[in-house]
Amino acid sequence: MTVHVPDDVARALTRFCGPDWVADLPRKADERSRAWNLTPTGAPLHGAVSLVVPVTTADGRPAVLKIQPVDDETRGEPDALRLWDGRGAARLLDHDPATGTLLLEALDHTRDLDSTIDAQGVDQALEIIAGLLTTLNAHPGPPHMRHLGAMTRDLVARARRLTATPLPHGLADALTRWADIAVDIAPDAGDRLLHWDLHYQNVLAPLPGTGRGPWLAIDPKPLVGDPGYELLPALWNRFPRGPETERLLRRRFDLLTDATGVDRDRARAWTLVRVLENTVWPLEEGDPTGHGQMLTLARALGA
Repeated sequence: MTVHVPDDVARALTRFCGPDWVADLPRKADERSRAWNLTPTGAPLHGAVSLVVPVTTADGRPAVLKIQPVDDETRGEPDALRLWDGRGAARLLDHDPATGTLLLEALDHTRDLDSTIDAQGVDQALEIIAGLLTTLNAHPGPPHMRHLGAMTRDLVARARRLTATPLPHGLADALTRWADIAVDIAPDAGDRLLHWDLHYQNVLAPLPGTGRGPWLAIDPKPLVGDPGYELLPALWNRFPRGPETERLLRRRFDLLTDATGVDRDRARAWTLVRVLENTVWPLEEGDPTGHGQMLTLARALGA
């Protein structure tokens, strides 16, 4: 099997993974395909940090070969998929620990939840997200997986360092408020298995005739923690615009907390920890302008 990585896919992956990693993709795909007796069936696809090759297995089953770097975010994916065992998420068929390569059941990549929103509305999409989160978060997280408590304490330290540097007007005060909330809640960070990135494009329909679904989660960056930490991607993606923005964000928050049954106060606090995280990242990368939506979301939540 020789995988050709299209130029646009190579450019997208190089941004996050580097040119050497991208240049080695054909060899990795060939090695795993021979080991697992796979046949390619279509052009490669990609996520932010992964190459996805449609294949069939030796017994003719459609599948996808997912190649990605092994880091703190991706390391726990095979363990989480094994625990979920196809309930609410794509099923893991095989895994190569040496390279982090996954063999997954094939889903319909042309039908994600994001593509249904214009026809069906955000409310229905949020109800689907909430149902998947309820299923996925029902499992206790394995003890060796990265933990929200440690991540939160590290985030607070990073935020405190930033407040000692020149920041746009009012941002240092906001970071301080959110960091104080994070300090208060970090000791009780929870024990559930979290997806971390369940937005609308990470929810796919199954292939017709498989009896799966109707919707399944993909691409988890799993950790152990409180389910209230899971809400921000569905609040933030498809960000509402105009004078009703804050009201619409509160409506989304209300719908998600009602549908999942998570404690509202804890969900508010953990969502503000995510707001802090999404503000710290661009500041650390030298972008002083990437915090506007996070400030709006925090105002919508009364912080």
